[in-house]
Amino acid sequence: METITHNLVAVIIQILCFAFLLFPWNIIFTIILAFISHILVDDFSVITYHTPEARKDDKFWLIWHYIIYALSILSTIIFLLPYWLSLLFANVIDLWDWFILRPIQKKRKSKNPESKWGDNYYFHRMVDWSRKKLFFWLPQRTYKRSGIIIEIIIICVLSLILIFLGASIFIP
Repeated sequence: METITHNLVAVIIQILCFAFLLFPWNIIFTIILAFISHILVDDFSVITYHTPEARKDDKFWLIWHYIIYALSILSTIIFLLPYWLSLLFANVIDLWDWFILRPIQKKRKSKNPESKWGDNYYFHRMVDWSRKKLFFWLPQRTYKRSGIIIEIIIICVLSLILIFLGASIFIP
């Protein structure tokens, strides 16, 4: 799924951990659960419009991604200060795979196209494993445009949960 979804789940996790657990358990569980949440949220990405490749010639795809990227950036800005810990660990899988490992692997493959360097270091391999073993039953809507409705509903439900929990954009 998109960064906004990971961010909203992360904030919920941190609020609950800090509300019900004492130091240092609140920090430890926030880190662990935020990391695991990324795997679970990505498992459910198959039920949303989430094409694995960019479709820059498709206006629908472009508009949807402009909206979702803007919301992702906005959610990061809004929640960064009070919930930086959970945001970091809920997004560390994407940060590692997309912004660290892929550029290095791309550079190595430009020199040696047969290189398999880095293939075993992707965190998303955990997502693939859990999706195949635990969530194989989910409907595949990856290429169905109507899948954005599901993602919008998920984002709205998570936002309502945050309102119910009294999430603050100020340091708690």
